[in-house]
Amino acid sequence: MKANQVLYLILLFFLISIIFSISSVSASSGQKVLVLEISESITPVADDIVADALSAAVEEDFSVLLITLNTPGGGLDETLKIIEQIEQTDVPVIGYVYPEGAKSWSAGTLILISTDIAAMAPHTIIGSAQPVEMSAGGIEPVEDSKIVNALVALAREKARMHSRNETLAERFITENLNLNAESALDAGVIEFISPTIEDLLVQVDGEIVKGKELETEGAQIEYYEPSMRLAFMNLISNPVLSSILLMLGIYGIILGISNPGVGAEIFGVIAITLGLIGTGFDVNTAAIFLVLVGVGLLALEFQAPGFGVFGIAGMICIIVGSIFLVPLSYPRFYTPAEFQRTVITAIVAPTLVVGIILVFAIYKVIEVRHRKPVIGEMIGDFARTIDQIAPEMPGFVRYKGEYWKARADELIEKEEKVEIIGKDGAMLVVKRV
Repeated sequence: MKANQVLYLILLFFLISIIFSISSVSASSGQKVLVLEISESITPVADDIVADALSAAVEEDFSVLLITLNTPGGGLDETLKIIEQIEQTDVPVIGYVYPEGAKSWSAGTLILISTDIAAMAPHTIIGSAQPVEMSAGGIEPVEDSKIVNALVALAREKARMHSRNETLAERFITENLNLNAESALDAGVIEFISPTIEDLLVQVDGEIVKGKELETEGAQIEYYEPSMRLAFMNLISNPVLSSILLMLGIYGIILGISNPGVGAEIFGVIAITLGLIGTGFDVNTAAIFLVLVGVGLLALEFQAPGFGVFGIAGMICIIVGSIFLVPLSYPRFYTPAEFQRTVITAIVAPTLVVGIILVFAIYKVIEVRHRKPVIGEMIGDFARTIDQIAPEMPGFVRYKGEYWKARADELIEKEEKVEIIGKDGAMLVVKRV
């Protein structure tokens, strides 16, 4: 009986070993999913980030690239490059509007309907893909049939490639249509609704994408981290930040010119350089001209004898120029009108604040520069002696509440009224009235 028990224990040990070995092999051969988050505007560096993520997915043998979208839109050129990369790669790409409450407007919608599998989290929104532009009357939808028809054809073709609703893809552009997750699923714009990434990977398990059967249930999830260079470029390519950098750089140069030696001009050059890099050097020429005119007018105001029309006109030029430094119009920046208004506010508000502070500082500098020197004002004024003053014995006088050391060529008693007739170093020269 004891021998049988030992045999049973040996068999149990081998059985457990086999189970662990199978589990280990299964775990080691499990699939990996790379998650790329697009959570801000689609900027000039976004297509580089997507390209880098796809390259990492290929090199590190990820079975899927999952792109989470929570974006107001962005550059159309960058969007087209991202769509092209998705189509050209052999890696299956899942587009996922995430987390709950997120939105994927305009360019984000085009990217979503161009992915191999499209999904949304509950309470998310897609749509608002009608292009808009800046005009004298504000922000208006683009009515040019050439532009609209080109975008409609693009959206319909991407939807057709993935067997999605072509009619609604068109209405995203022509009618500024918006859909929540349930409506998008019912209409055949997306394939899945899922509250979490893990749940979505369970749902898509077994799908055939680009000739590959997905094995994503229980897959290892890793999040893409851009290199320091791409992360920094992504930061400064934000349209709000890059425009603010341009404005701060301009103000820095103005301060550097008005107060040489403090290093403001060096900061200005660096800030302008970073701002230009962030905008991809695609800057409105008229905006630059307005800003330069504004700088020139402020410089004239600095040299003028007072605060007046040059300073006001200069600030107006800089503020208007700063608005048009942001690439808002089609096709450079492709976002809903409401987001564009938010961008304008974000640019104008700090510009106004910085501009007002700058003008106030310049006004104070001008005021000091054109103020009559204190010593010049003192000569001819009157003071009162505190001590007895004699030719060889200086004393103190009280002038406008301040104590000054003084000398005289005559004897003057305490509490006598004296006239200030000159200054010898830090000492006043006085005489009896």
